[in-house]
Amino acid sequence: MARPFTLGAVAYDAKVVDIWEGFKTYFDSRGLPFDFILFSNYEGQVAAHFAGIVDAAWNSPLAWLQSLAIAKNKNLTAIAVAMRDSDCDLKSLVVVRKDAGVDSLANLKGKRIAVGAKDSPQATLIPLELMAEHGLIAGKDFQVEYFDILVGKHGDHIGGERDAARALAQGKVDAACMIDSNYSLFCREGTLNPAAVRIVAHTAAYDHCNFTVLRERQHADTDKFVSLLLAMDYEDPMVRPLLDLEGLKKWVPGRISSYAALAAAISRFGTIENFVRETSAKI
Repeated sequence: MARPFTLGAVAYDAKVVDIWEGFKTYFDSRGLPFDFILFSNYEGQVAAHFAGIVDAAWNSPLAWLQSLAIAKNKNLTAIAVAMRDSDCDLKSLVVVRKDAGVDSLANLKGKRIAVGAKDSPQATLIPLELMAEHGLIAGKDFQVEYFDILVGKHGDHIGGERDAARALAQGKVDAACMIDSNYSLFCREGTLNPAAVRIVAHTAAYDHCNFTVLRERQHADTDKFVSLLLAMDYEDPMVRPLLDLEGLKKWVPGRISSYAALAAAISRFGTIENFVRETSAKI
């Protein structure tokens, strides 16, 4: 019997099991035999994808760029086939206390800046690249306070960002980096007092996660998977709870035009070279 279309996803939260069990029911009911494998980190998921253990990977932006690099080394083609509407045109923020006297990124020289995990695109890599583009180099021109919560999950677990925000609220650091949606969340939940902080800078818009497949190794049901995914209707009572859990209103075709800032960051900070080299050699 042919293997069902198998997706790889990272278990960054307990709800991930409910999400993909629900999606399995949805796909199975529409004639697509579907299964999923959960990984504890993106590096394991990327390696499994290239080893043929999964047919598609629900990749973080960093895992997408890792996949692109490995595919190039293996003469393969990585394709972003779909993403959430909420993955498009995001921004990261540099937030400061209003009483800190910081009016621009230049004023952060010599300051302490809190970020998320070292492998978080949104709360670490992309904001640090923004600062570098403005002449401020981490560890040289300012002190970086990393909040390394669940490294390997590429910042999907927002604990690191929340801890960075708490450090800012408590006056332990002069600034904190976070994605715009989490800034709004932290203000709503009381982690940050919006009357006491302000945004001093924001990055250019970028994209986040995508479903990645390998063109030369596509499962026979890849097109069916993508078409069923894109056909999900938020007004469908079976679908809406799953989309709410996964944080979107609709799936959209994948695009690869808005990963340049992260690519620049990993080039500057050397985030993926060893993993790409080692994985390419093993597979």
